[in-house]
Amino acid sequence: MKINGNAIRPGNVIEHKGGLWVAIKIQHTQPGKGGAYLQVELKNLRDGTKLNERFRASESVDKVRLEQKPYQFLFEDGGLLTFMDTDTYEQVSLNRDMVGEQAVYLQDGMDVEIEFHEESPLTVILPEQVILEITETEPTVKGQTAASSYKPAILENGVRIMVPPFCGVGEKIIVNTETTEYLKRAD
Repeated sequence: MKINGNAIRPGNVIEHKGGLWVAIKIQHTQPGKGGAYLQVELKNLRDGTKLNERFRASESVDKVRLEQKPYQFLFEDGGLLTFMDTDTYEQVSLNRDMVGEQAVYLQDGMDVEIEFHEESPLTVILPEQVILEITETEPTVKGQTAASSYKPAILENGVRIMVPPFCGVGEKIIVNTETTEYLKRAD
């Protein structure tokens, strides 16, 4: 689908210079001389390289529509992550690099979305929140309030995050997978 160069938004996937690119940041710029343009930071979906491009309103770009399918994470073996299509029970193995840093949040049986372009898997989308157990942290001090002072903790998947002082070892907490931040205690 063709769109104007100034209609690109963050998250849009476009076909540009023979590859598929996702728009990460955009900035509208109107110089004193000449026409306005859109400065776009792009990330290649295949190899992760980044690129800064200028698009004018008069230019047209190909916006790509990706197909999302629900999958379930099964296991990891030697850097390959295996997922199962929840409708057809077909399995697909993807390189750990396709998930990136968020791969540490994958749990057995976790429901994810895999984005495809022309039957080729591109990205794996994890849930925004996961429940994890704290395995290491400083002891809780009686009477300490939930003020702005956070303490370091290590979670069951090995990730270090900052948690409120009232959180202790063995407690389950909800963590944001995109920002790696503590959200709240799990019920």
